[in-house]
This record gives sequence, C-alpha cells and structure tokens, in this order.
Amino acid sequence: MVAPPGAGAAILRAMTNPSQRGGGPSRRLTRWARQVKTDMLAVWLAAREPRVPWHAKALALLVAGYALSPIDLIPDFVPLLGYLDDAILLPLGILLVVRLVPPALMAELRLAAAAMAARPASRTAAIVIGCLWAGAVALGGWLGYRYLAA
Repeated sequence: MVAPPGAGAAILRAMTNPSQRGGGPSRRLTRWARQVKTDMLAVWLAAREPRVPWHAKALALLVAGYALSPIDLIPDFVPLLGYLDDAILLPLGILLVVRLVPPALMAELRLAAAAMAARPASRTAAIVIGCLWAGAVALGGWLGYRYLAA
C-alpha cells in the first residue's frame, strides 16, 4: 500500500508537534484528571437530583462529602500512602456512582457539570471570603496582642 502524496509531511508534523499527536502519558493523565473533576461535579449534582435512585444518591452524598471533607482516611503527611485515598478511593467512588446512575441521566448530569465548570467564578464571593479571612487574621492578631500585653 502506497501513502498518498503529502502524507509523509503530515506524519512528520504529527511526530514533531505534540498538539497533533494523541499525547503522551502526561497528556492522558491531564485529560483523565479533568474528566474526574467533571465527574465529581456530576456526582455532586446526582446527589441532589430527584431522578437518581436512592442508593446511588446515598453513595453520591458519601463520595462528595468525603471529597470535600478536610479529614482523610489516611493522613496526607504519611509518606506515599497519604495521597492514596485521594488518588484511588475517590476515583473508585466516583466510578461506582457513575455506574449506579442511569446512563442517560448521567450524560445529562455531565453536561450540566461541564456547563457549571465553564462558568466564570464569582469575584464577589472571592472578595467576601478574602475579607472574612482578613478579619479573622486581624481579630487573631488583636487577641494575641491583648494576651501578650497583659
């Protein structure tokens, strides 16, 4: 079989330009991480959706709660095992919820999650949160000063 004229140049461009290729392991990992992020948002939406079966909704609430919880099953400071729950348990929980939700409904939830992720963040909320943190730091400094001055 003979390649059409100009095919060699296209193959050479694809070999030298990473954007033309399927990507190496880092690109696949990045795509997978984005998909997990979108699926996590879809799982949170599934926990609030009335059409989701109760057992899938209960598991979705557990997975979303664990993802947002500051308490880990394995503390992050434990070498190598600390991030194991974040790297393995959360994606497995997400996968289980995705399999329990009906496929048509999950596709709808994924679209809604992608639309939510594409929306810009609220600057007003960021300013309010920043002011709350600044107030907490100022209050802590003032209380510390009063304690040490007395």
